[in-house]
Amino acid sequence: MKFNYKKDISPKYLLLGLSIMCIILLGISLFSDSFLEKTRILFGKVITPLQEGASSVGEWTMDRFRVFGDVKALREENEALREKNRELEDNIARNQAELTELSGLRQLYDLDQMYPEYETTAARVFSVDSSGWFNEFYINKGLNDGVYEDCNVLFDGGLLGIVVETYADHSKVRAIVDDRVKVTAEIGPNSALCTVEGSLTTYNDGYLLATDIDKDVTISIGDAVLTSNVSDRFLYGLTIGYITEITEDPNNLTVTAKLKPAVDFSNIRDVLVITDRKQEVTY
Repeated sequence: MKFNYKKDISPKYLLLGLSIMCIILLGISLFSDSFLEKTRILFGKVITPLQEGASSVGEWTMDRFRVFGDVKALREENEALREKNRELEDNIARNQAELTELSGLRQLYDLDQMYPEYETTAARVFSVDSSGWFNEFYINKGLNDGVYEDCNVLFDGGLLGIVVETYADHSKVRAIVDDRVKVTAEIGPNSALCTVEGSLTTYNDGYLLATDIDKDVTISIGDAVLTSNVSDRFLYGLTIGYITEITEDPNNLTVTAKLKPAVDFSNIRDVLVITDRKQEVTY
């Protein structure tokens, strides 16, 4: 059975009980100050530490909120700096690319000035049909630009190769380091004739071979090797490389020379195509 104080206790008894409690508390307050003092001390010992603890917790909580606020601000600032850094890196990359392109164009201009007697057009390599070296590749100039088969191609410090296939808007170039290429050339002030043999094997070791050189013709280390006027496909006077070593052949009639190519065949981007071609002799 559930107890219900509103029904089971008469209001007059409840009023009487509360009155008696008030009279007792009043008497205690009049005649027992020490009791109240002890009560205050007891409450002080209990409540005061609780208040101090609550205050400390509140201060700690506020400090954490301030720290969290600072961390959030730092994160936002850090993200902004990261974004700024990405923008700067992008700008640097673009500037470097532009400088590289300007350098390449300047190089082509200087190369063009070396051979003012020839008509030329600049072209860009867009595909490489080789492994390791640029022995065969495609350029973005063709018949529409006056580029035909047997047009000589320049790069870096001299002769790069020759056009072997040409289409409306692009052409295929074979470099002089390719094993299928032989160039009739001449060496030094005495114009000693020789044959420069293309070879990816020897070029991988840093040189090409100039063979069939008459041993009675004086040549020296450092002499320039140029395309000869008697070459059937290459124009006259294009720099191929420079002599680095000379050895006598077993037949005692000729010598063979190693030459360092004037062109670096490892990374080619922009080239200069000579649109003039070797004149064919007809009889």
